[in-house]
Amino acid sequence: MVDDLETAILRLLAARREGATICPSDAARAVAGDDEADWRPRMDDARAAAARLVERGEVVITQGGAVVDLATARGPIRIRRA
Repeated sequence: MVDDLETAILRLLAARREGATICPSDAARAVAGDDEADWRPRMDDARAAAARLVERGEVVITQGGAVVDLATARGPIRIRRA
């Protein structure tokens, strides 16, 4: 199901305008459904999927519009196409 999260991230970003971002929870919801009890446990997996996409150069992680390193980022993040 982790690969499903990578696919969901890329699909969600492709549906948005250039430069737009998504929250990891958007991907978790796309895979697990809108019930918080279903998607909330997937948040760590969604962040891990985003990290793999960063490693491949497909996305960047942002906070406050600035690109940040996911390994050191604390708090809410956004995902944007690279």
